[in-house]
Amino acid sequence: MRRFGIGALLVVVPLALALLGPLFVPDDGARHAPFTPHGPLGTDFVGRDVWHQVLDGGRTVVLVALLATVLSYAVGVPWGVVAATARLRLVDEVLMRPLDLLLAVPSLLVLILVAAIAGQGLAVLVGIVALVNFPDVARLSRAAALEIAGRPALEAMRMQGESWWRTSIVYTGRSMLRTLAADLGTRLTGALYLVASASFLGVGVPPDAADWAVMVDRNRGGLFLQPWAVVVPALLIVALSVGVNLVFDRALRQVRS
Repeated sequence: MRRFGIGALLVVVPLALALLGPLFVPDDGARHAPFTPHGPLGTDFVGRDVWHQVLDGGRTVVLVALLATVLSYAVGVPWGVVAATARLRLVDEVLMRPLDLLLAVPSLLVLILVAAIAGQGLAVLVGIVALVNFPDVARLSRAAALEIAGRPALEAMRMQGESWWRTSIVYTGRSMLRTLAADLGTRLTGALYLVASASFLGVGVPPDAADWAVMVDRNRGGLFLQPWAVVVPALLIVALSVGVNLVFDRALRQVRS
């Protein structure tokens, strides 16, 4: 923990609240007047305890971002490696050109359009965020794999009759790990941004859900009456995003040294 310093702290606190917080939320569902000082952090726009909403509202943002990031790498990395190592240029073109169309469309527009077609739900939200991140992951993987494919070591493996699996997947995949690790922190931060934006826009979660991004949206009208309902969830999202990048940056420095 000491090695990663403030970055680890910024990650651990939001993660702990997101994963363990719902266990400490009572089931009474008591409500009071909106935007009053009742409770540790006051009440929200419908009179619910803001502290309970904070404890119960992080799981959607955090878990959806993590699952979407994992899914985008699970699909994007093999996609990019296959495109880079294919012997026929036609395969590369067929795999990569459709991704240019996705990259040309703003991510929020893709999110809104796909959500309008597919409907709401956390599974849909995971799929949309993964779809938005997938082209970038595939292009990065292809670029890294192309550089590795030209190395003398790989040429020697091919001359020795090594299989495509060993040269293109095992060796190339292992050589790409540092590049992918450097990208992972930024990619996870982008996923957090997209999930928070989707929740803010009401995509994927109900408008009155216990969700940090929804809390920021629904309570902003009472910002000057009860600021904690907006400030606390916003700070938790920012802390997690900044902390993830600091932790990955520190981890990469440790690997290099």
